[in-house]
Amino acid sequence: MEFRFYPLRFRFLAQTTVHFPPGLAGNTLRGALGSIFRRLACRPECVDARACPVRAACAYARTFEPSVVDAGPSGLADRPRPFVFRAAHLNGCTIPPGGRFDFGVNLFELRDPPIRWFRDAFVELAKEGIGPGRGRAALESMDDPWLAVLSLDPPARAVHCARVDFLTPTELKSDGQLVEEPDFGTLARRIRDRIGTLSALYGSGPLPIDFALFGERASAVRTVNSDLQRVESSRRSTRTGQTHPLGGFTGFAEYEGDLTEFIPLLEAAQFTGVGRQTTWGKGEIRVTGCSF
Repeated sequence: MEFRFYPLRFRFLAQTTVHFPPGLAGNTLRGALGSIFRRLACRPECVDARACPVRAACAYARTFEPSVVDAGPSGLADRPRPFVFRAAHLNGCTIPPGGRFDFGVNLFELRDPPIRWFRDAFVELAKEGIGPGRGRAALESMDDPWLAVLSLDPPARAVHCARVDFLTPTELKSDGQLVEEPDFGTLARRIRDRIGTLSALYGSGPLPIDFALFGERASAVRTVNSDLQRVESSRRSTRTGQTHPLGGFTGFAEYEGDLTEFIPLLEAAQFTGVGRQTTWGKGEIRVTGCSF
C-alpha cells in the first residue's frame, strides 16, 4: 500500500508589514484565497460552482467546493478538500518589509493536480494583501513540485510504543461526539478514515484493508501517558460575519501495544492531518518514539 501527495512550498518577500495573528496563520492565508482562486479558474458566467455543468473540469470547484455531486464514498455530506496548509510556524509572527516567510501546502489531488492554480492564486493574494492590515508581499519562488510516496506497509520490526504530539488544535469525534482525550482506537480510526477517503477520492484508490478489524485491533492499544491542554480559538468570517470555533486539544499522548501495522498510517497523518478542519492547519501531528 502507498499514499502519494505533492508537498508544495511557497516563499515570499514582504513588501509591507505582514502580520499573522496567534493561532490563525492558516486562516489568515485562507483569507481571500478561495475568491481569488475562483476568479482565476472559473468561467466569468459561473454563479454557482456546485451546479456548474462543467464542475468536473473546473479547478476551483474540485479544489474548494468538492461535493457529493461527484461520485465518492457513501456517508459523506461533502468531499474533504484535497489539500492542507502547513503554516503553524507563522502563528503570531510579524514579518517586516524586506523580510521573508514561507509556508507549505500538501496537495492530495493526483489525477489533475491544480498546482499552477495555487501558484497563480498566491501571487495575486500576496499582491492584494495578507491578514490584518493587508500586508503586501511578492512570491519569490515555489519549490519544484515533486510526488512524495509513502509506504503504508507495516515495518519489518515490531513496534510496541509510540508518542503522538498534537501540534495544532485537534478535534476528534467518536459516535458523533467530540472526545476530550484521544484514546488510540478513536485516533487510529479517524486517521484510517481520513487517509482512506483522500486515497479513494483523489489518489490511487481505496485502501485494501478491513476497516472493522483494523478498528478492533486499534482499540487494544492503550494510553500510558499524556499531557493535553484545551485551546480555545475562533475566527470571524469577513464574508458572512459569522464566528467559527477553531479550538481543540494540543499536547501529547503515548501509546503502548501492538502498534506495528498502525505506524505507517500515523506517519502519513503527519502530512494529512486528522480530525475536523484540517484544511486550514488543525489536527497537525508528529509521531516519535516514547520517552520511557
